[in-house]
Amino acid sequence: MMLTSFQNPRVKAIRALSRRKNRRETGLFFAEGIRLAGEAVQTGADIETLVVAPELLRSDFGQDTVRRAEQDGVETLNVSTAVFQTLSMKDGPQGIGAVVRQRWTALDEVSADDLAPGKTLGWVVLEDVGNPGNLGSILRTSEAVGGSGVILLGDTADPYDPASVRGSMGSIFTQRVVRTSLESLIDWQNETDLPMVGASDAATVDYRDAEYAPPILLCLGSEQHGLSEIQRAACDQVVRIPMVGRADSLNLAVAAGVLLYDVFNWARGAD
Repeated sequence: MMLTSFQNPRVKAIRALSRRKNRRETGLFFAEGIRLAGEAVQTGADIETLVVAPELLRSDFGQDTVRRAEQDGVETLNVSTAVFQTLSMKDGPQGIGAVVRQRWTALDEVSADDLAPGKTLGWVVLEDVGNPGNLGSILRTSEAVGGSGVILLGDTADPYDPASVRGSMGSIFTQRVVRTSLESLIDWQNETDLPMVGASDAATVDYRDAEYAPPILLCLGSEQHGLSEIQRAACDQVVRIPMVGRADSLNLAVAAGVLLYDVFNWARGAD
């Protein structure tokens, strides 16, 4: 059976996942494209439905993904090309997407074993970050260096926003995501004794001169205002990335990448 109506209730429900309100109410999100659908299947994500437009899905890998999902008992929903285009946010839809259940981790679910030295580089703490694309890119970089995931504070973008999911390139399925308050984070940090390192243009210490002892909490603030004074005060040390020329700031995801790889290289040198 193939769905061809734009007004079909299931089609409308999937389309509604482009809105944060609907993602929050349902606990679901839509991961579109061959790469993301393939990662969802390969990592064992909690897939509710695989949405396929057979006429658009020409990739062998994409078709293998469908077969593997069906073998795993995942429902496949076939839709027409026209219907899939109403679900897609791509210029060239690839004919596959996955409706996936969101996965959140409570801060107190992070065990001591999860924080063992050598097991993880640590966590990225993001305060009031507004751009979901930056959030997705940071998830991707965190996975690349062996980080555990992100801890979201304040009015931070939705990690399951389509732009974040796309920017993560599949890391949304393997990185852990925590949402908590600054007060709860400080209490937890005191219990775990993880070093908390902040980044701010107001700092006097060059990030290359800092000493890191992973696992750490790497704290970054909003694109416009940076870390709050309260968050900076909670950090064990605050570092800055030097810049010359007229640019007075870096893209947040770029800054996170610079710092994460410095911590990564420090950890490798310590080994």
